[in-house]
Amino acid sequence: MAGDLETRYRGYIDCLNRQDWAVLGDFVAPDARHNGNELGLSGYRAMLERDHREIPDLRFTIDLLVADSTHVASRLLFDCSPRGQFFDLPINGRRVQFAENVFYRFENGLIREVWSVIDKSAIAAQLR
Repeated sequence: MAGDLETRYRGYIDCLNRQDWAVLGDFVAPDARHNGNELGLSGYRAMLERDHREIPDLRFTIDLLVADSTHVASRLLFDCSPRGQFFDLPINGRRVQFAENVFYRFENGLIREVWSVIDKSAIAAQLR
């Protein structure tokens, strides 16, 4: 079962990298929550679309992936150039590299809850 969830998660990451929002509902539950906030599928999609507008070269790269029957834990790496302010930091198109540690809870094969922590200090250190 964990292998199925790992495969499913990799499909989700591929969906994000292709920005194939029409199939996002194949991976994310209609009542999805992100860091405790109920966004629903439409809010989750809006969050991702905003991320891609603010970071035109955004690409999700899996560095570490652990899955069991209901949860996925992943360390995602980013090497990108956000526009303007990013996490209240003046990036303004500069290239930065950082990691996100993220945990997902799946229900019926769909992402129901996401807990995400991004390494803001790694970003800030690159701006010095």
